[in-house]
Amino acid sequence: MNPRAHSRAAGSSIKSFDVVVIGAGFAGLYALHRLRDQMGVSAHVFDAASDVGGTWYWNRYPGARCDIESIHYSYSFSEELQQEWVWSERFASQPEILNYLNHVADRFDLRKDIQFNTRITSLVWDDKNKVWEVGTEEGIIARCKYLIAGTGNLSVAKKPDFKGFEKFKGEIYATGSWPHEKVDFTGKRVGVIGAGASGIQAITEIAKEAAHLTVFQRTPNFASPIGNGPLTPEAVKQVKARYKEIRAKSRNSFGGMPYDKALPSAIAATPTERRRVYDDCYWDGGFRMIFDSFQDLLFNRESNDTAAEYIRAKIRERVKDPKVAEMLTPKGYPYGTKRPPLETKYYETYNRDNVTLVDIKSTPIEEVTEHGIRTSNAEFELDVIVLAIGFDAMTGPLLSMGIVGRDGLALNKKWADGPHTYLGITTHGFPNLFFITGPQSPSVLYNMPLAIEDHVEFATDAIRYLREHDLDVMEPTQEAETQWGALVDSIAQKTLLPGTDSWYTGANIPGKPRVCMIYLGGAPSYRKICADVEANGYTGFALDRTAAIAA
Repeated sequence: MNPRAHSRAAGSSIKSFDVVVIGAGFAGLYALHRLRDQMGVSAHVFDAASDVGGTWYWNRYPGARCDIESIHYSYSFSEELQQEWVWSERFASQPEILNYLNHVADRFDLRKDIQFNTRITSLVWDDKNKVWEVGTEEGIIARCKYLIAGTGNLSVAKKPDFKGFEKFKGEIYATGSWPHEKVDFTGKRVGVIGAGASGIQAITEIAKEAAHLTVFQRTPNFASPIGNGPLTPEAVKQVKARYKEIRAKSRNSFGGMPYDKALPSAIAATPTERRRVYDDCYWDGGFRMIFDSFQDLLFNRESNDTAAEYIRAKIRERVKDPKVAEMLTPKGYPYGTKRPPLETKYYETYNRDNVTLVDIKSTPIEEVTEHGIRTSNAEFELDVIVLAIGFDAMTGPLLSMGIVGRDGLALNKKWADGPHTYLGITTHGFPNLFFITGPQSPSVLYNMPLAIEDHVEFATDAIRYLREHDLDVMEPTQEAETQWGALVDSIAQKTLLPGTDSWYTGANIPGKPRVCMIYLGGAPSYRKICADVEANGYTGFALDRTAAIAA
């Protein structure tokens, strides 16, 4: 925590609000609208960016695109908004999603209550006055009774684990903080480090422009076609006519998308039937391979092997050079235990004469030099380096803000061995604090806008309940938190996810505790649990009436 956090920001007064929201992406915009416009409470949003958008403000790299269909990856809270906005593509690109969020901000007049270019470095609970003190490097800028963290799951970049960047004389870019202006790769030798979801999208586009592209890959992924294309006016019309039905179906599916074709078991199906299902799902795109083929892929290794081998065979078919195909073929971990990237002609990119693949698991990067990248057995001269190395996911954004709860307990200390939450939205010792799609919720295995709406509504309904019942403080009990953690872990252990090194488990960050950070019981089960908690007067929470809060 910044030692200056408790001083007043230079040249400014400390403002007071009922609720402060951190982040102006999907979560922050909806939270502000619901609090201010539907509940009539004073709310204010802070964001480090210069405008709205969250992850879609920062991630402007070539090829950036959503991996969930546009008609599903959008707000459902306003029927008017659903009807007036028209998506142009089946899977929206970053500029279109950012335009959508700008439209939402304008439509509901949200910017007047958002303070941009403000990076929060401390959030400290004042137990005497029962308020949160919101601070920057310069000091306290606001106080509030309730705090909503809409910081996202993938907003803190992983730090490179090799040295020498300061020596490089060329250009360096990171996918998670891309320049607003176009980066021209024409005639340049480009190196991309990382071949996860962001890397795959960027690689496909950069290869079309660069003189030569060298991809430095540590672990190959089970990527499959995204199946993108224009949305026809007729298709849009059909969706808009039955949006209510589509949303209900989505919320009642495991991943928050209206898929309903999945058969019970891959190994129970005949080889012919299994091949038909995989062919349909693979080429239809989206997350149908993992969510709409067979229901036991994340639970049964034998079933999972059938899907994994199907995708491996497709990679070998699509990549001409058998040696390169072998380098791109994932081995040693089950399909879907890392988030499966979606692609458009990614594997065909390696058939180009101007693309080279380097395996940095067998020949690690030793350092960045003045002129490029040196691995254990070669040096590659480059004009541009692109970092697509991933994120300190789930907990990283929350632990980066200097959150301190009761008795001076830092969240970083409490979560030193991994996240401890109740419902993935609150944590004991940190009153009146709500995480939107926090660790131990379905979060990244759920359609994010719908998951965000669920959590924003839970948090704001809880604030409404406290206000209506003349209560001031809401905090989960230690018992509820312990039981929730045990439930999350017991479900995870019945799946294939804990055995794989991934950002789902924190294994991509050196020294980070390795735990499964996702509730894997599915969105419908999770939503029912939250609804029951709310219906029973917030089971698992201690609700207190306190003295009046100091101005």
